[in-house]
Amino acid sequence: MATRKIAIKGIDQRLLFGEKGVNVKLMEKIFHSRIFARGDWIILKGDKDVVDDAKDRIVKLVNKAKSGKLVDEDDVVGGGIWDAKKERKGGEISHLYGRKGEILPRTSGQREYLITMEKYDMVICIGPAGTGKTFLAVAKAVQALRYGDVERIILTRPAVEAGERLGFLPGDFKEKVDPYLRPLYDALYSMLEGEKIRRLIENMVIEVAPLAYMRGRNLDSAFVILDEAQNTTKGQMKMLLTRLAPDSKAIITGDITQIDLQGYEQSGLIHITKILNDVEGVGFCWMTDDDIVRHKLVKDIVRAYEKNDKKREDNAVFEKSSNA
Repeated sequence: MATRKIAIKGIDQRLLFGEKGVNVKLMEKIFHSRIFARGDWIILKGDKDVVDDAKDRIVKLVNKAKSGKLVDEDDVVGGGIWDAKKERKGGEISHLYGRKGEILPRTSGQREYLITMEKYDMVICIGPAGTGKTFLAVAKAVQALRYGDVERIILTRPAVEAGERLGFLPGDFKEKVDPYLRPLYDALYSMLEGEKIRRLIENMVIEVAPLAYMRGRNLDSAFVILDEAQNTTKGQMKMLLTRLAPDSKAIITGDITQIDLQGYEQSGLIHITKILNDVEGVGFCWMTDDDIVRHKLVKDIVRAYEKNDKKREDNAVFEKSSNA
């Protein structure tokens, strides 16, 4: 157990520690150390290498408070991310952090997903609900923004469920489509504090919009996430994928067992699994029900549906052969 001390004499500790010391608890999660404020000192305790690294990062936060600026939640999380940039070259997965601390893969499929996102500029991830497809993609997008790898984040999904009924919903267009974009906002709020998100959206650094808004756009220096991609048509998918600039990155996520398209329109997600397999620079990741990280019942429910679908397919094949 090693101990390190950081002088904070003359600093308004409210700027550094936040209201009711909320930043101290977050620092402990981010920097993996015990942290105490004692008079004019911050005391860190933990493994030697860990507290040495934590000290270097916390000194940057102290310097910000010393300049009279408020250290907010995002600064604390950023202290664990920006300095981690150099660590990306040392392993397959770089460090990801959300508001509650470090984000680690919880299944082998999630680990493979993170590795694939490190390696490719375009990643297509397909799997059942609850596997963390959107959550991990948003975490990577926020990381890329903080590293300076991109200048903006664009989150989009088709509002297929609204269909012709959109006009019957109350409010203006934004109020009509926001419920369909809510899962993307939820993922963002797991990464950043609400006020920070509001400012980034106001400054167009983060954009959350229906897929229809992407037509005619040039998505340069952007980290683009297309969610619920199983509900795109072939034309919509082509429209988005051909918007990307050389300095952009795209993550396409979806569940091909939950397609809401009407009529005989083929899913754009299914289509690209057939035509982009051999395209260099495109990575595919397939998640299974073993990667579901929600309530145990979700995994059991998904398996029950898969079993029922398989039974229906087998019965259809049997009936077809019997009538032949």
